[in-house]
Amino acid sequence: MENSSNLWWIYALLSAFFAALTTIFAKIGIENIDPNLATAVRTVVILFMAWGIVLAQGTISQLTTFSTRTLIFLICSGIATGCSWIFYFQALQLGKAAQVAPIDKASVVMVILFSAIFLHEPLTLKVILGGALIVIGTLVLVL
Repeated sequence: MENSSNLWWIYALLSAFFAALTTIFAKIGIENIDPNLATAVRTVVILFMAWGIVLAQGTISQLTTFSTRTLIFLICSGIATGCSWIFYFQALQLGKAAQVAPIDKASVVMVILFSAIFLHEPLTLKVILGGALIVIGTLVLVL
């Protein structure tokens, strides 16, 4: 089980890789269309992909095991994701990808703060220093 517990960083790197491609593809794709329409098209693609994976894995039966709390937080997460995408596409259409993306990824600093406040995760010196470096790096890239 040791190997599977260390897979998180591979998935995280793949997430970063595809997030980078997302920005490049989106910047090219929204060139002459409304960014909200672009977000809607992207969302439909993701909808089909996600449900296709769930159906292929056979995990759809887990829907009946969701608690009300789980459902509420997944809905809230979906709303936050939708808002994030809408504002990201608006920013991407108006700004440079190399400036919009770092500001978007500064959400890591917000996650650090929110995880300390709401999840009671520790704010160690390493976490604080890393967050500060992200802020500094973001400012260097966008100013």
